Amino acid sequence: MNIAILSRAEQLYSTQSLLKAGEIQNHDIEIIDPTYCNLMIVNNKAVLQYHDQIIDDLDAIIPRIGASNTYRGSSIVRHFESMGVFSIASSQGIINSRDKWTCFQILAQKGIAMPKTILGSYPYLEAFVKDFGNKPIVIKILEGTHGQGVILCENYKNALATAQTLQSANVKFVMQEFIAEAQGTDIRAIVIDGQVVASIKRQSKDGEFRSNLHQGGSASAIELSNTEKQLAVATAKALDLQLCGVDILSSKRGPLVLEVNSTPGLEGIETATGIDVSGKIIAFIEQQKK
Repeated sequence: MNIAILSRAEQLYSTQSLLKAGEIQNHDIEIIDPTYCNLMIVNNKAVLQYHDQIIDDLDAIIPRIGASNTYRGSSIVRHFESMGVFSIASSQGIINSRDKWTCFQILAQKGIAMPKTILGSYPYLEAFVKDFGNKPIVIKILEGTHGQGVILCENYKNALATAQTLQSANVKFVMQEFIAEAQGTDIRAIVIDGQVVASIKRQSKDGEFRSNLHQGGSASAIELSNTEKQLAVATAKALDLQLCGVDILSSKRGPLVLEVNSTPGLEGIETATGIDVSGKIIAFIEQQKK
């Protein structure tokens, strides 16, 4: 098959791992930088030009769309879909998961368990902050990734000041209850085609509440409970994602979905578990194109 990885960073581990996995299975696999894709509609058909060549021979794409490139990246994926090219992550799924509030709204429609979350609102900001009492609050910018744009406010006073600062800068955010019993850990589950194929426990470094590996956290392999597996699979289904990373917190009331990533990094989970997640992604594409 002819497969393309949509990535602006050829040197990254995830991109290279997918490239090698495709080559091992004797596929013609290449890396396409979305920056140089020109989208056109000619004679009522979607046409895509990459540099100076028309791309019309792909069977599938693997999007690696960064947060700063969501609009254009999802538009390119949609263009490929219009051309009949299979995408491991749908354009709508990428959009649904990338904006945190949109993601939470969709999950709420399906009854997915999550921490209490409130959208930062201009008229009632003080009242909403008070609704958390004087307990710690996590404030998240809607389109942050890798733990960036996530702030832990220890009390009402700090939370209100932070929220007002973001509000004055016209930054969209949500406020979320802090799950203290998680103790700086969470679970990352990789879901492919309705199955959890790999999972890790992430532990924050000393003095840090964010467990993201990009923030210095560590990872170890973990076997999920049936409840955690079902939650991860239900989350992926709700967002129309055939591939995603689902982040889960352990709480007193059971596992809670913290976040969903439509283009999850592969280095941490492949290194910690020894599981060839990239190979499983290629195998899933093969199944879809039979």
